[in-house]
Amino acid sequence: MSNQGKKVKAHYRGTLDDGTQFDCSYDRGEPIEFTCGAHQMIAGFDAAVVDMVVGEKKSVHIPAADAYGERRDDLILQFPAAQVPNIEQISKGDKLFLSGPGGMPVPVVVLDVNAEGVLLDANHELAGKDLNFDIELVEVEDD
Repeated sequence: MSNQGKKVKAHYRGTLDDGTQFDCSYDRGEPIEFTCGAHQMIAGFDAAVVDMVVGEKKSVHIPAADAYGERRDDLILQFPAAQVPNIEQISKGDKLFLSGPGGMPVPVVVLDVNAEGVLLDANHELAGKDLNFDIELVEVEDD
């Protein structure tokens, strides 16, 4: 029975290949809720859940291409100092938000700050990384 198009709830623990945990719904106490196949989750997670049944647990390895994609050089952005308000308060490693299409916030990380300007990385922090998930399907809403 496919979960395609159905609202599901799942618990998960996400780790990198070196075992570093980057996220865990169990720590928050609430499972994540999403519509399976509606592109609300990374492709590999959606694909893992589509044929699961309530109570089932599985472990999956998701390559970067099916997760947050590969790192992209075109998402390294340089802004001249004159265009950066409060540049003196910005430091390497800071997390900032730019205004994206439709005013949506786009998270960026400051790579460098100097007299010429600011260098930002708009890649997702997990871009270029293979991910591992332990998934437990908790609930599937009936139509």
